[in-house]
Amino acid sequence: MVSDPGRRRYDSPLRAAQAEQVKAVILAAATRLFTERGWNGTGMRDVAQAASVSIETVYRNFGSKAELLKQAIDVSVVGDTQLVPLAERDEFRQLGKGSAADRCEAIAQLLAAIWPRGARLRRVLHQAAAGDPQLSELLAGSLRSERESARQAAVAVAQRPVSDEDADALFAILSGDVFLLLTEARGWSVSAYRSWVARTVRAVLNLKGDNDES
Repeated sequence: MVSDPGRRRYDSPLRAAQAEQVKAVILAAATRLFTERGWNGTGMRDVAQAASVSIETVYRNFGSKAELLKQAIDVSVVGDTQLVPLAERDEFRQLGKGSAADRCEAIAQLLAAIWPRGARLRRVLHQAAAGDPQLSELLAGSLRSERESARQAAVAVAQRPVSDEDADALFAILSGDVFLLLTEARGWSVSAYRSWVARTVRAVLNLKGDNDES
């Protein structure tokens, strides 16, 4: 029987799409369990059961629980499983467009989208890192990445170079920890948090009026 090359071309993208769908389902299940149960309360078998897949499928896709948490955090930042860094996405490019008010609102909207998805996952990583060298290394790398993202965002919003002090201030103030303090401990809505971010970024970067393009 002669094989049909057209069928192979069809099957390959289909299998790839199905594999991505399975991976997304596993990550969604892992995110929910890590958030609800924490690091110690979430096992790979628990994730497999929640995702309705075999534990072998979970290991085949992620290899370890640490890698599963890492990828869940990565997805929480960008909102999908596409291998496109945040800095290369349109949401990040918006930070450098429009008036000072537009730019501050853009970073506020970005964080108001990221932290409801990912702040609790970051807290799981912080809690688990103390007792696990692999997770401690993952946390250190995550913090370096967050600090660099804060610097890039500050430069885009300010439209000028920023000092290390200002970049560090935004790295701290706009962290997931502060989001959780305000929304969980203090009961702020995400909308209130977003408005506060816009005002705070403007104050830290000493930006001028809406019509000032500098």
